[in-house]
Amino acid sequence: MTTCDTEILAAMDSDRERGFRLLVSRYGEPLYWHVRRLVVLHDDAQDATQETFVRVYRSYDSFRGDSSLAVWLYRIATNEALRILKRRREGVFSLDDPGLGLESVRADEYIDYSDIEAVRLQEAILRLPAKQQIAFNMRYYDDMSYADIAAVTGATVVSVKSNYHIAKEKILKYFSRADMPGLR
Repeated sequence: MTTCDTEILAAMDSDRERGFRLLVSRYGEPLYWHVRRLVVLHDDAQDATQETFVRVYRSYDSFRGDSSLAVWLYRIATNEALRILKRRREGVFSLDDPGLGLESVRADEYIDYSDIEAVRLQEAILRLPAKQQIAFNMRYYDDMSYADIAAVTGATVVSVKSNYHIAKEKILKYFSRADMPGLR
């Protein structure tokens, strides 16, 4: 646990309101972006992040310290994101199906579509199954260890490594397709 996390936990124990403000200040933005990469839409990411912090506040007394504070928070945030995705699931996209267009799932006005490579990377990630998407996002964007990702997802380290590497290969395959000009 980082010193910052130790301070947050101590503050939560002595003054819940102050500790919670420290927690939100430290983890609000990273959790928002973690959730955002999974749910894509700004409003959904805000809802899931807010619900994450509500759950954390209500269930703080159940935090036993078996994992780091960050792992516990990311587990709750990931579950909230998956709950939103499950509610809105209209269809499943696969990188193995090149005929699918993602225009209908492109993010809202908060995305800069002028960075074509970033948009295509996001499209490729969105085509992955949820387990691969989560493993890739947490490793690539959040720079989490395989062990921490396994703790967040309730999977084994071997499973997380496998999901990450399969995701990476699918993304590379997506970028190497002939209909993706300039991205070989």
